[in-house]
Amino acid sequence: MVDDGVFYIPDTVSSNASIDVSKNVVCIFGEITEFTVRDGLYFHEYDPKVNILNIKEYHGGIGMGDSNQISILLVGIGGYGNLYVDALLSNLGRGDFRIAGVVDPNPQNCRYLNELQEMGVPIFSSMEEFYAYSKADLAIISTPIHFHCEQTCFALARRSNVLCEKSVSATIQEARQMIEARDKSGKIVAIGYQWSYSDAIRTLKKDIQAGLFGRPKRFKSIVLWPRNKDYYSRAWAGKMRDEKGRWILDSVASNATAHYLHNMLYLLGQREDESARPDYLTAELYRANEIENFDTAAVRIYTRDGVELLFYVTHAVMETLNPTFCFEFERAKVIYGKTDGSRENIVAVFSDGSRKVYGDPEEDIMKKLWLTMDAIRALQPVVCGIEAASSHTLCINGMQEAVPRISHFPEKLIRYDENRRITWVEGLNEVFKTCYREGKLPHEIGVSWAKAGRKMDLDKYVFFEGEGLE
Repeated sequence: MVDDGVFYIPDTVSSNASIDVSKNVVCIFGEITEFTVRDGLYFHEYDPKVNILNIKEYHGGIGMGDSNQISILLVGIGGYGNLYVDALLSNLGRGDFRIAGVVDPNPQNCRYLNELQEMGVPIFSSMEEFYAYSKADLAIISTPIHFHCEQTCFALARRSNVLCEKSVSATIQEARQMIEARDKSGKIVAIGYQWSYSDAIRTLKKDIQAGLFGRPKRFKSIVLWPRNKDYYSRAWAGKMRDEKGRWILDSVASNATAHYLHNMLYLLGQREDESARPDYLTAELYRANEIENFDTAAVRIYTRDGVELLFYVTHAVMETLNPTFCFEFERAKVIYGKTDGSRENIVAVFSDGSRKVYGDPEEDIMKKLWLTMDAIRALQPVVCGIEAASSHTLCINGMQEAVPRISHFPEKLIRYDENRRITWVEGLNEVFKTCYREGKLPHEIGVSWAKAGRKMDLDKYVFFEGEGLE
């Protein structure tokens, strides 16, 4: 049936649907079970049980457009995926890319679904559907962490480059599997730690590598980010595994604040696309919320070069303290965040009192998309690839193994705010700010509820077992 130039198919279909490719018509709402071409027409067999929303004319989409354009598949358009959709729709005038398709079993969660449909962008419920008859130069994966490895490898096997959101994977063995798939495909994989792509961090890293500040001694970062019941209502939030037994390891350190642990490791890498490797760590992990994993972490990590990293993060507070850091060197301190007085800019303060301003790492968080497209065109190397992102995953795996049994905060300290629906711990914010100032862990300043996990050696760590996690 045709209405106003749009082809429609009823909700249940028992016969073939034919589409004239000369009209640039593509069908992509529902599951394709068979695909044939006869006399210049595409014939699709549909399962009568599948709900078919519509079939639209789509100009400039699959198989269309300038060959110099990068064709993009968006995998996951709800949640963080909204930001990629917004970035692409806001920059269509660039003319150097086209949206080849979208994969999302629940596309209604995208704020820009109407715009995508009006453009005729084809929407699939699985990557298998998309790649069954189409291709993309770049797959952008914005799905929960336990899908990253499988979906990245699937896209690489079908000759797509990949921009995968952080964290790279739940386990270090999955990261290794992704490296093998990338090398076999000859394509690139970038990981979306946006600070790593910012001018501020890239310039700072070059100065660290050049020895401008002298030898690095101690890096510390703190983030206090309240999260409420809605945050933890997502099916995988705070979970150790999914229903199929795949590791998720979702936590405050692996998800919301992952950028800031990665950032310390990344800045200490010997090259732009490298991060420092952790040698060993000691962790304190706690939870106040009714979740499987931890919502609070205080961690000390030593790199192979002997640099101390301190990381304090929690969701179980009422106070918000946005990412703040102080990186100590022989001849300077590099600071960021209101607590350290730098406000929105990263600032280096030298021993002689002079200063160098690097700018705001939050500026243009979608630069990772454009720089990855440049890497596909061989205009520059990958800024943050699997190897660079793997140091963070190694730390997360080490933290979980160091503290297999997550401690609950004492009940007498746990509070619940009915208005904000936040579970929080009385005094936790001040404990963490004190630890940050003094460069210590809670158990080292005499906090009654504090308990350190075992020292975890990461030098030869290659496989996350996860035995005894609870």
